[in-house]
Amino acid sequence: MSSSRHRSLQRLQHEFDLLVIGGGVNGLGIAWDAAERGLSVLVIDKGDWGSGTSSWSSRMIHGGLKYLDKLEVGLVRESLRDREWLLRRAPHLVAPLRFALPFYRNNAHHRFALRAGMVLYDALSFDKSLPIHRTYGRRKTTALLPGLSRDGLQGSAVYYDAQVEYAERLSVEIMLAARAAGATTLNYAASTRLRVEHGRVVGASVRDVITGTVHEVAARFTVNVAGPWADSVLSGSLPAPERLIGGTKGTHLVVEPFPGSPGCAMYYEALSDGRPLMVIPWLGRYLIGSTDERFEGDPGTVGADQGEIDYILAETNRLFPAANLSEDSILYTYTGVRPLPFAASGDPGDITRKHILHDHRPGLDGLLSIVGGKLTTFRTLAEHAVDEVSGRLSRRTASRTRGLDLPGSPPEGSEEFGRAFERESELPAAEARRLARVYGARARRVAALIASSDALSQTVVPSIGLRAGEVVFTIREEEAVSLADVLARRTMIGLEPDLGQGAMDAVATVCAAELGWDDAETARQKATYLAYLRRFRELEPRSVV
Repeated sequence: MSSSRHRSLQRLQHEFDLLVIGGGVNGLGIAWDAAERGLSVLVIDKGDWGSGTSSWSSRMIHGGLKYLDKLEVGLVRESLRDREWLLRRAPHLVAPLRFALPFYRNNAHHRFALRAGMVLYDALSFDKSLPIHRTYGRRKTTALLPGLSRDGLQGSAVYYDAQVEYAERLSVEIMLAARAAGATTLNYAASTRLRVEHGRVVGASVRDVITGTVHEVAARFTVNVAGPWADSVLSGSLPAPERLIGGTKGTHLVVEPFPGSPGCAMYYEALSDGRPLMVIPWLGRYLIGSTDERFEGDPGTVGADQGEIDYILAETNRLFPAANLSEDSILYTYTGVRPLPFAASGDPGDITRKHILHDHRPGLDGLLSIVGGKLTTFRTLAEHAVDEVSGRLSRRTASRTRGLDLPGSPPEGSEEFGRAFERESELPAAEARRLARVYGARARRVAALIASSDALSQTVVPSIGLRAGEVVFTIREEEAVSLADVLARRTMIGLEPDLGQGAMDAVATVCAAELGWDDAETARQKATYLAYLRRFRELEPRSVV
């Protein structure tokens, strides 16, 4: 057990001002904001940080161009403001990304409507650092995007949004920020029952998933921000709670560059149903999708179904006729569940993407549940939630996080830091660049640990340049507990085409030495990781309409 986990477990005997249930970007953002305001905070998650919805998104930091069609202008403005904050405060993780939006004769929206949308998008991001959009006719568009279908093409708009390649690392850094502000952070800790006394939630029973030990946690206020699991947190603790979450699933395909693949990201309308799809350059490959289908079931086991794959491939091949993508082209798929408000009927695309603070009063005091929320707007969601909590606790203070950087943010800028780190680290250039890309300014601490002993400087995965010290760093400094944590959400090897399977044995050996696993536990960790990988490869049964 790491020393940080041991300390967190010891603190469970104390009463907290705030218990946050759910360790995705929104829950961690709430913990960070609250701790910065001086509240004593415990944030828990039944799995690893960001291992739920936060890791299964399109990895976009965007204003939500499609939300303009639903007249959610306030949400777009909020998202664009937070996009700019992330570009400034987490430049090592979030970078500008150029998009092209093609205009076709058969689009669901006329090209004049799309152009008007782009003008409004720019107007709502008046304080941005990114370039404004430009529009092009058919000839210029085909020159910019020669692989694009010309059938009915009328022109295009080119604009900028942003991308977080490693959404998993974003969650980890928010956790680190919360911890540095004084929050107690404990992953692999499941809320099994809310504690209710005299009509008020006063904490929760929390089970340590690693040992099975149950702790009774006392808290003056509780926020349920478990995403698609929010109803499960309430189940069994409240008398017949109303359903809050009506999740929709979004599937993405990961493919290698293909004939005609674009040099920028594409945002376009599907020919078959008019819904927005994207083709996004990502880690030297392309991320294509996503779908938007109603989902019932366990969000932890959701996967792609054949109908979704057929749909994404068909629409991508229509847009890029030379691509000829097939199932054999897919490196892997991944699917997440959006924690949207429950709606019994209607088009999933019409469900609002705004976050909702659900107050359980008058039936139950001391509890808020968060419904919805986007990767982009976690900071604003957190500010709104903690404004409510601090008022209810008579501790109202202003949020401080808008003026703060995430821990890995290099003060001198990402490019300058990368060049300096490459010169000073004494690591091979490719290794230094990878560390800077994954850890930002904290790469210096990784490099220092690697250099501290011969054992930690040993290269354990030559193809990536992964050294033992980096694995140990994620355990000691970033609360990695399992093999999956290290591979999939810290070192980011789990996003390689083989999903980290080739590195599994070597990394498990280092983890075993650091965490004291015996042979049986090491074998169990490997088996668990292989089971986790099935989410990326196995299909659900074909959807029935």
